[in-house]
Amino acid sequence: GLVRLHLNNYSGLPLEDWFGPRVDVFHASQQLWNPPRKVALTATIYDLTCWLLPESHTAANVAAARRFAERVMRRARRLIAISENTRADAVRILGLPEQRIRVIYPGVADEFFAVRAEQVQQVRARYALMRPYVLFVGTVEPRKNLAALLDAWAGLSASAREHFELIVAGPPGWGDRAVLTRLQAATDGVRYLGYVPEGDLPALTAAAEVFVYPSLYEGFGLPVAQAMAAGVPVLSSAVSSLSEVVGDAGVLVDPRSVEQIRTGLERLLGSAALRRELGLRAAARAQIFRWDRCARESWQFFHEAAYA
Repeated sequence: GLVRLHLNNYSGLPLEDWFGPRVDVFHASQQLWNPPRKVALTATIYDLTCWLLPESHTAANVAAARRFAERVMRRARRLIAISENTRADAVRILGLPEQRIRVIYPGVADEFFAVRAEQVQQVRARYALMRPYVLFVGTVEPRKNLAALLDAWAGLSASAREHFELIVAGPPGWGDRAVLTRLQAATDGVRYLGYVPEGDLPALTAAAEVFVYPSLYEGFGLPVAQAMAAGVPVLSSAVSSLSEVVGDAGVLVDPRSVEQIRTGLERLLGSAALRRELGLRAAARAQIFRWDRCARESWQFFHEAAYA
């Protein structure tokens, strides 16, 4: 499969037209540069960060995204956007026709909706989570805005940092060496777990008092939706798709304001009643992010793409 993909990309020819199976719809991934021309072409638009925040990506990522936009997205008969915000950005920045783009939210795994008490106990023991904690899940990279989160956490009262831990889970990415050094220093009640196996994430998430995600831009923000599915109150960013995903089920702040992040954390950590209320709202809102809904809407999308 990889050999065929590389041959297709580097030959400069749409080899799938000649050697691929007969299909009605071809849904192109971002790894494919020369999609077939004899079938209905579709693709998914995840985000426009390579245009809006190019400094948060490597030069290779930016080049690949622009190539995909020119060779696939502009040619596609139909496109899926993973949020209304992503569709609006694609129309505004790339000039794509709005009527060709359908919004279909990604699905959250069922495991996040039904975490059992014994799973929580096991994950607490596995990672020595003895105190209540605030959780961040994501790759350590500039767009995730962890430097601002760490500054906001350091600005909390000493009593808050003694009672709660900030747990950061996710592999090192690129471009944030200073942040990684701060995380590994394990000071001020901050602990860095590094990569956490996918099977541990539902219980790790459900056991959190608050989920915090002050990203500068997201096409959807899957970790936020996962936390909501687990009934965890969320503090996130009032930008890009994140306010769309969270709705009224969390606290939204300006991610470029350390003060707003700190104040939002203080509100949530200072009120168990607010945490309970927002957790209930989050669990109810997360029902729109079920996989069965995503599957039904995707099937309808592909049927329309094939026969429109």
